[in-house]
Amino acid sequence: MPLVTVRLAAREAPTTKEQKSLLIARITEVMVEVLDKRRESVVVLIDELPPDNWGEGGEQVSAIRARR
Repeated sequence: MPLVTVRLAAREAPTTKEQKSLLIARITEVMVEVLDKRRESVVVLIDELPPDNWGEGGEQVSAIRARR
């Protein structure tokens, strides 16, 4: 069973349900076409990280975004 994890940085404008659905569908298609996997066995996980939970250059992304 292929398991694909997609990590997205949470944005001010959240990723919509429709965008996530399309992302899951297209990633599944790639797994079927490229790796010959069975569609029903492909699992796609979307993990959205809030800006407080990651950093760049030693600083939380929430602080970096606040300065912009």
